[in-house]
Amino acid sequence: MSNPLRNLRRATPQPKGQPDGVSTRLRDARARAAAPSQAKAKSQEPGFLRRVVDHWWDRLIGAVYTGSLSSQTARYAAHDSRLDYVMNSIGMGVWGALFPILTIVASRLAGAEQAGMFSMAFVIANLLIFIGNYGVRTYQVSDIDETESFLAYQIHRVLACVLMILAGWLFCLVRGYTGEMLTICWGTFAFRVIDAFADVYEGRLQQMDKLYLSGVSQAVRCVAGVAAFTVVLFVTRSIPVASIALAVVALASLVIVTIPLALFETPKSRGWELQEVREIFQECFPAFLAQFIFTLVESIPKFVMEGTLAYQSQLYFNAIYFPAQSILMVIGLVYKPQLVRLANIWSDPSRRRRFDLIIVAVLALTALVTVVYLGFAAWIGIPITSFLYGLDFEPYRTAQYMMIVAGGMTAAIDFLYQIVTVLRQQEKATSAYGIALAVVTILSIVLVRTMGFYGAVWAYLVVMIVLLGLMIFQYVRVRLNPKEF
Repeated sequence: MSNPLRNLRRATPQPKGQPDGVSTRLRDARARAAAPSQAKAKSQEPGFLRRVVDHWWDRLIGAVYTGSLSSQTARYAAHDSRLDYVMNSIGMGVWGALFPILTIVASRLAGAEQAGMFSMAFVIANLLIFIGNYGVRTYQVSDIDETESFLAYQIHRVLACVLMILAGWLFCLVRGYTGEMLTICWGTFAFRVIDAFADVYEGRLQQMDKLYLSGVSQAVRCVAGVAAFTVVLFVTRSIPVASIALAVVALASLVIVTIPLALFETPKSRGWELQEVREIFQECFPAFLAQFIFTLVESIPKFVMEGTLAYQSQLYFNAIYFPAQSILMVIGLVYKPQLVRLANIWSDPSRRRRFDLIIVAVLALTALVTVVYLGFAAWIGIPITSFLYGLDFEPYRTAQYMMIVAGGMTAAIDFLYQIVTVLRQQEKATSAYGIALAVVTILSIVLVRTMGFYGAVWAYLVVMIVLLGLMIFQYVRVRLNPKEF
């Protein structure tokens, strides 16, 4: 006879653990108890930037331990056009914004007069860097077959940077700089010397189709420089000390980032020959001369102002000069990636009319961008500039408009120079720049002495009108008579 109690136990499912409600509550309690420790563990994980830094540091230490940077295995891919464009644009953008940002910081933390001294020193450094670069970058990156060894390019750059330092020393001696101004000059000169020397390694990366790494190197140097300059100036309120800090941080980025990156990620260079260095000097001299003279044309009004007006005039002049120069950067982003394509179009005589249409289109775009800049300046540009610098720029409203028009012309001039270079007639541009240099020197001396600040602005505007006319004339001359050249 069966036992009813036993049958009841068999019919009722026996739980293997706690009832469902109790189990759920236990799981929730355990999860709540574990959450803080999990969150703590997650928070202790290094962030992306920390991981990148740690990885790079380990790679550096490993290379130092083995005794060679060039023998290390490359870890970053080439032929990434999208990344090239993005990172190069970021690098160039940060590099272009460096001077305006530093002058804004200097104006806010040290006052207009000290900021004007720094601005003047940076103008000189920006001129001298063309000696250090020597117009080699385009020649180097287009040397796909490595006719000249990378080691020869490095030796050439060392010599060019020595020439740059000697030119800076001679300039300070002639101008009679002493005390704070001399220290500021040497701080900014040193920064630009390092910038010029880094360019040969960044050029090597571009030559090996890793342009994006060049952009990373450039961005790191500029961002670190701005950060160091700002922090040191905030603490010391001394422009000379901050200028030295700018150079020191740039040197650190060169040694820790730029040089190792180029040597890690590109093939080891073969040996060099004296003839290679000599050829680089000879082949790149026309490009160097044209770029140097053009920059000198832009700088002459500022040099004349230094001997006549207070240093704060340099700050005002450069503050209204920066937006104008940004037009040059915007237009450059449009046409520079297409220079090879333009060269191919020109090489086909049946497509010359299309070549002309492209020239007209870019010049029209330059005019349109200039009009947009003028509208922005008339709307809120002046108040924004006044806010950024902590100074009143309303009295310089007309000067700002004039400078923007001149900036549009500068962008057009640079574009026509690149086109004339594509046509292999860059010596025509050099002769035009030489005429413009004579014109701007005479105008600046006369107008600054008679009109003061506005005289410098008028001199800059007029010489850009003259130079644009000369460049158009040279292009039309080559275009109508291509067989003569």
